[in-house]
Amino acid sequence: MHIEFRHLRTIKAIHDTGGLARAADLLNITQSALSHQIKGIEDQAGVELFVRRSKPLKLSAAGLKLLAAAEDILPRVAELEAEFAGLVAGKSGRLHIAIECHACFEWLLPVLEQFRKAWPEVDIDIRPGLAFEALPALRREMVDVVISSDPEDLPETDFTPLFDYEPVFLCASGHPLADRPHVEAEDFAGETLITYPVERARLDVFTELLTPARVEPAAIRQAELTAVILLLVASGRGVAVLPDWVVRHLRGHPDYAIRSLTAQGRTRRLYAATRSEDTARPYIAHFNRLARQEAVKLQRG
Repeated sequence: MHIEFRHLRTIKAIHDTGGLARAADLLNITQSALSHQIKGIEDQAGVELFVRRSKPLKLSAAGLKLLAAAEDILPRVAELEAEFAGLVAGKSGRLHIAIECHACFEWLLPVLEQFRKAWPEVDIDIRPGLAFEALPALRREMVDVVISSDPEDLPETDFTPLFDYEPVFLCASGHPLADRPHVEAEDFAGETLITYPVERARLDVFTELLTPARVEPAAIRQAELTAVILLLVASGRGVAVLPDWVVRHLRGHPDYAIRSLTAQGRTRRLYAATRSEDTARPYIAHFNRLARQEAVKLQRG
């Protein structure tokens, strides 16, 4: 039996309107064409779908089964059509984000709140890129955006610059290094370094300073939350290196001292990595703009 969507729509229209004439008007076909369509369905099914000579026209037991199928299938088809139409119009889609920058939650959540209001039909999800390889996941279409400070030369992958930031040294105001105008790699040799629980290759303090200088801190202590890192530093449990926009509100705070890494300082850039075919999608381009705008707000304090 070959049942088409138009057959399901026919059965539902006749049931809803109670007659061939009104159903034909609803479907925008002639009553004669509708009658022929019904006969064709019945010939295929081998059963009558309607109780003849009933007013209003009623479905038989077999017709009711076909109606149940129509009421189940047609709404799903309509949802699928609407979703595809949204994709074509650029109004819907998926934005699954992997984050290689642990501190990025500080600015990403306000960005996503704005994004959600502008693009309510886009499915949003955040996957911290700490337990899996984020960029390979991007190429495999497991995620759609990777927030990273380590661009790579990858085929069919774009790295859109979001903003620059400075990794800065943070210690308690009573710490001996608080009197220095800046810190050098050697200053960490006797210190407990408090970091996020990520590998060294993803921590600015190692990639920008300690690893090139072959300096090892006296101890490393890890904390998942930025607030916990700040609390540990203020209580003299160790020192930390964080993005300047994370600690900007602490400049002038009596409990903290913020210093540059080396006399020249260090500058890093954060990127949004996307598949090249997706970079120009309206909602992804808008996400990138919102991210840059939010970063400006944070940096201005």
